[in-house]
Amino acid sequence: MKKFALILAVMWIFSMFLFTPAEAQTKLKFQTPFSPGWDYMWGENFVKRINSLAAGRLEIKLESPGAIVPAFQILDAVHKGVLDGGVSWSGYWTGKNSAFSLFASATGGPFGMNQYDYNAWLFAGGGQELYRGLLKKMKYDVVWFPIWGEMSEPLGWFKKPIKSVADLKGLKMRAAGLAADVFREFGVAVTTLPMGEIMPALERGVIDATEFSDPHSDMTAGFQDICKYYYLPGIHQPTGVGEVYFNKRVWDKLPADLKVMVELVAHETMLMNMARVWDMNIQALQDLQTKHGVKVMETPPEILVEFLKAWDKVAAREAKKNPDFANILESQRKFASRHVPYQRIVNPPYNLVAEYYWPKKK
Repeated sequence: MKKFALILAVMWIFSMFLFTPAEAQTKLKFQTPFSPGWDYMWGENFVKRINSLAAGRLEIKLESPGAIVPAFQILDAVHKGVLDGGVSWSGYWTGKNSAFSLFASATGGPFGMNQYDYNAWLFAGGGQELYRGLLKKMKYDVVWFPIWGEMSEPLGWFKKPIKSVADLKGLKMRAAGLAADVFREFGVAVTTLPMGEIMPALERGVIDATEFSDPHSDMTAGFQDICKYYYLPGIHQPTGVGEVYFNKRVWDKLPADLKVMVELVAHETMLMNMARVWDMNIQALQDLQTKHGVKVMETPPEILVEFLKAWDKVAAREAKKNPDFANILESQRKFASRHVPYQRIVNPPYNLVAEYYWPKKK
């Protein structure tokens, strides 16, 4: 009898494990401002990785642009809880506080930094803390993580050759972040548009030219169908990051282990996104020339120098009227003052080695 009772007890305990419901699944709705293309894939890669590793405990659905809120309202929607989270780019918040642009489109690096210098500032030089402090000061109830780093963006797409900054005067052009103010210094009439609205604006003649992202994303958007002159490099946006936001109340409800997983996936995604983007853009640039008849033009160095001069004016103006901007810009300047001169000493000149092995075709 005792043996039978023991067997029943063991079976009861086993049944408790067997039939205990799985941990409740958390489903979150996010939105991106980016149409399908590389910019969209930044967020998609993050979401797919989270969904895979969470094994049903956390599931994020990434909604397309405008599905729930307009593209430029994602940050506010996450703050208010209309969205549980979102993928976006800080340059879109420049109108809220110009300091956001220093995480998205600081011309010249700033101060000569490339994306690797910039990442070092972000993760080891206080950049993340400054961004989170800015969000807190602006009273945004969100949790932020960077998930991709920029490649240096082309100067832009044009319908005719651009030989000097004088050729920019009078153009109606799409640009974003404080880079828009740099273009304005040359007499450009700037309009800021999300990705999905750029092509219709080009088709209707609302704008004459545009800059946007990188060869792959630009080709996906279809700019090559209207503008046949593609100028590279640009210097208005050589660095910056894109990010993911969680509503703070949603974030606080997540178990501690899932929070750690999200942060680690954000770091992994940033590394992998940067690794993948180069190869995709190499192929896209070739396709633009061979399949679409695009004239890939080298931006005259004189134009790049004029952009740096214009940025110095814009940055000085913003720093004078915005303490947040001044504080973050100074942090970047101090970091660059050590890193950029060091890079010049220890790194072999890229163009010298490139020309030795892969000389330009004449």
